[in-house]
Amino acid sequence: MNATTTTTRARPAAVMLTPAAQQRVADLMAKAPEGAIGVKLSTPRRGCSGLAYSVDYVTQAGQFDERIETPGGVFFIDAASVLYLIGSTMDWVEDDFTAGFVFNNPNAKGSCGCGESFTV
Repeated sequence: MNATTTTTRARPAAVMLTPAAQQRVADLMAKAPEGAIGVKLSTPRRGCSGLAYSVDYVTQAGQFDERIETPGGVFFIDAASVLYLIGSTMDWVEDDFTAGFVFNNPNAKGSCGCGESFTV
């Protein structure tokens, strides 16, 4: 009898985190509230254009959440948001006036004037 082997190739993460974003996740996890297991990205309905980016601590992973291991902690992506984020890059940007996560999302077809929300 001839045995057949199947290999499964790991699929790429839905979102790529830049080194600066990975460092920010590490900084957040270093001062995380008790019980936090990671940081989670979601896209709740909000703002002028419909969807917004939201990053929060998470104490429990959803069954279908995407899980990305970073050097400083686990980064989760809400299962309902993955389709809106595939191929995106998440960066952390700081300057003299602002600091925050910045997203380069190829799925976004438009955004509101203030940059708080986007459409797909």
